[in-house]
Amino acid sequence: MSEFLSAGAGRLTWRRLVSVMAICLAATTLIAVLAPLLGTVSDRSGWHLDVLSPRALTGDAADHAILWVRLPRVLAALVVGAAFAGAGCALQALLRNPLAEPFTLGISSGASLAAVLAIRLGVERVFGSAGIGGAALIGAGGTLVIVWRLARIGKHLPPATLVLAGVTMAMFCSSASVLIQYTSDFTDVNHMLQWMIGGMETVRMVTVAYAAIPIGAALIVLVVYARELNALAAGTDVAASLGVAVGRTQLVIFATASLLVGAAIAVCGPIGFIGLVVPHALRALLGPDHRLLLPASILGGGAVLAVFDTLARTVIPLHHLPTGAVTAVLGVPVFVVILVGEKQRALLWGRA
Repeated sequence: MSEFLSAGAGRLTWRRLVSVMAICLAATTLIAVLAPLLGTVSDRSGWHLDVLSPRALTGDAADHAILWVRLPRVLAALVVGAAFAGAGCALQALLRNPLAEPFTLGISSGASLAAVLAIRLGVERVFGSAGIGGAALIGAGGTLVIVWRLARIGKHLPPATLVLAGVTMAMFCSSASVLIQYTSDFTDVNHMLQWMIGGMETVRMVTVAYAAIPIGAALIVLVVYARELNALAAGTDVAASLGVAVGRTQLVIFATASLLVGAAIAVCGPIGFIGLVVPHALRALLGPDHRLLLPASILGGGAVLAVFDTLARTVIPLHHLPTGAVTAVLGVPVFVVILVGEKQRALLWGRA
């Protein structure tokens, strides 16, 4: 299987594109079907892993109710994971750095700061959870504008200055969030911490439906710009020589990735490592062509986050762990394995 996936990494044929996408779609569909059927229940004999029958959709009333509690979480994980992975893949091409991710540019920190400030000001008491999500989206957009203005030099957007501006904004937003928490009461601080860890516990179906519209549209835009991402990954001079409008393309990709991150954070809070690990791992497996890598990352990100969220619901009996915490705990070892593999391949190439 791996030989087929990596074969012809330097060129993309319709056969390979269709075959790889069919595999990714089938795997994601399988996870999407199985994830809401898994969970833990308690009875007189204690707790045990419960696997609902697919007939729960129309069968037993109790199973039907349980299924509709789990389903919004699974759908949210698919949508949010696709958004983070798609944004991470695009930003890695834009910055020409395989270790870049949405958190690198401070967008996630800006969204978190806006959400924390909204909690502190009592926005949720007036507008409900939608107020916190809306504040996060506004924070992501505001951070985008500031980072863009700080990083831009004339009509150019050098990756180095973009990363520096993003790191600066991330540090500022993180410090400001801590200061706001320090001046808040215990109830608000607890709510802020729960939100900043990231989780799917309170996600409702209507929230997923509203978020899926902008996220789906933004992902389509990135896929349309896959050829331009290939050119930008080779450098701005190469991209310009190939006829790419570098400045406009950078703005579109940066703004679209920021919209994805802001909309995803508005649903479930900041969840790390999906935008970093998934595109990085698939690039090593499929090659750097974004016509294949980007849609595969979108499907892979949704599948991976759905798996992590299922683990968060089942790894400790009758306790739902924050999805963001599980993602970080499991994401770090996975990334270390990938990094060690990259180092070993680099050493082998150096000796060849």
